[in-house]
Amino acid sequence: MTYSTPAEKTRAAHRVTLIGMILDIALGLLKIIVGVLAQSHALVADGIHSFTDAGTDILVIVITRYSHQKPDREHPYGHGKFETLGTVVLGSMLIAVAGAMAYDSILRLWEKDAQVAPGWPALLAASLSIAGKEWIYRYTLDIGKKLRSDLIIANAWHSRSDALSSVVVLIALLGVIAGFPWVDALAAIIVAILIGKIGIELAGKSVKELVETALPEDQVHAIRELALSVEGVRGVHDLRGRYVGPDIVIDLHLQVDSSLSVSEGHYIGVHVARKIRAKFEHISDITYHIDTENDANGKKRAGSPLLPLRQDVTETLQRRWRGLTPEGSIKRLILHYINGQVHVEVMIAGNECRLSQEIVKSMRESTADLTWLGDIKVWREAP
Repeated sequence: MTYSTPAEKTRAAHRVTLIGMILDIALGLLKIIVGVLAQSHALVADGIHSFTDAGTDILVIVITRYSHQKPDREHPYGHGKFETLGTVVLGSMLIAVAGAMAYDSILRLWEKDAQVAPGWPALLAASLSIAGKEWIYRYTLDIGKKLRSDLIIANAWHSRSDALSSVVVLIALLGVIAGFPWVDALAAIIVAILIGKIGIELAGKSVKELVETALPEDQVHAIRELALSVEGVRGVHDLRGRYVGPDIVIDLHLQVDSSLSVSEGHYIGVHVARKIRAKFEHISDITYHIDTENDANGKKRAGSPLLPLRQDVTETLQRRWRGLTPEGSIKRLILHYINGQVHVEVMIAGNECRLSQEIVKSMRESTADLTWLGDIKVWREAP
């Protein structure tokens, strides 16, 4: 089953989390009650661990309620980073749980203090906890992958950590019965290391996203090659991408022929954006800038003076060319801003002026001192 709308994603995330929370509360009560009756400190501690899982389930429900909302004025790129922040919190909690388990187990191993918990009720409670938590782990992980939600995946691994701690309790009980009390502490240390590794990986990935770490180089290369394959694209530069929750936002500059119209250049960009979206389904937003030259990293823009805009260009040229052409014969100026200069195409009415080489030469000579002015091309416009 696929989830396409934010509402469907939110419902799926809440459903699996609520099921997990109910299971955590039930198993927590079972393990604490049986642990107290069987005088098993390890089983009681494992029950408390289940209640901490129920607490994180509530956190997940609150976060997913916001993370799947549509973009708004305050969050124009969506609310995906609420999920990222939640994943950091859950990853940190896994690390904390692992640290506490390792610390307690090392002390017990050092002091040779076995948590004696004889009797079949304790063994049954631990076994039920393993089965229940392993099932909810697999169910939650499957939903998390379908939603592409690191938060739900992190919560699945939190459930797996409870299953593993129940395995430790079961091994401890069997070890005590067999006369090897140190097995409990040693197994707990190993499991704590595994849980800590998972927490570090989850939290580390999300921290990279929060500090705007770039996309993997191979993915950037694939996007660049895809853009270059579109007809009319001469170059791609300043290609940047970042994660917003499970989605990706792309910014890029597309270099096109300087003689193209604004509308044609823009439409080339539309083709590039659609082709990228068709290939990479996780890209939620693409911002493209159409360039007529390679101004990578803005170095050329930052290092050169601002060129005059159309009104100043028109007034200056009309003033310089007054008397060279009949009044009103210049119908249109087409401006090209290339390589730090303004290149001009002059459209002159054909029925009002005969274009001679002398007139064109005079027009160029009268503006020779304008450093910002590049090539001048004069065309006769059909009446």
